Amino acid sequence: MTSSSPDIRPYLEELERFADGQMSVAEQEAFEHRLEQEPVLSQAFQAYEQLTADLRWVAGHETLRLRLQSLDRRLDQRSEALARIRRKQRKTQIRWGLVAGIAAAVLLALWLVLRPASSSLEASWTQYYVPDAGLPSAAIREDRQPLLAEAMSQYQAGRYPNALHALRRIPTSTLGQDTLLYYTGIFLLSQGQEEAEKTQEAQTYLRRVAQQPGSALAAKARYHLGMAYWRNQQPEQAQTTLQAVADDASNPYQQAARRMLKAEVISR
Repeated sequence: MTSSSPDIRPYLEELERFADGQMSVAEQEAFEHRLEQEPVLSQAFQAYEQLTADLRWVAGHETLRLRLQSLDRRLDQRSEALARIRRKQRKTQIRWGLVAGIAAAVLLALWLVLRPASSSLEASWTQYYVPDAGLPSAAIREDRQPLLAEAMSQYQAGRYPNALHALRRIPTSTLGQDTLLYYTGIFLLSQGQEEAEKTQEAQTYLRRVAQQPGSALAAKARYHLGMAYWRNQQPEQAQTTLQAVADDASNPYQQAARRMLKAEVISR
């Protein structure tokens, strides 16, 4: 059976002053003496102490609760912020993925559009162009014409820059000018498969030879000039020049020119 709690209201003011240290030294000594002598006051004091302790405990827990709530809110805000960042990153990744996909598709389309034309030109060039075989070794006196022999050897091996370098070292006094011009054009035209500028330069040399009626190489130069025009995408000049070759029965490339014209690859 529990006893009822003592009534602290009659002593509340004194208890508060004593607990807060607001009494003078004499009042405090007198109050402590009363606590020893008055059981009811002593019980009220103990009840007051318990009450204040309970209030402090409740206040402490309330503060903790508020702190935990604040921490929960901050954690929620952080989680929401991270979720927004992740959503934004996903949107950015999707957007850039779409951009990259579109760019790749455009590049692929351009490659598909441009590549067949290039491949077709290379295939047609290989199919219809008849390259000059170069001077045979039997026609060259290597002991007297070592540079010419080297040039022809490099050309026939497919090393066209080396062949051109050796050819340009040959003095015109030891080899006919039209021969030097002709093979310079041939070597440049051979390099033109990789460099368009070489094809244009080759035209200059081959045209000079083709315009020399007295040269034995003029007819051959005319064929290679017509093919250079075609390779450089000059169809009108190519058509006219190759037609002249096809009409010349003495031109060693007559059949090659006729075959080219018959296939109508120039207009295409």
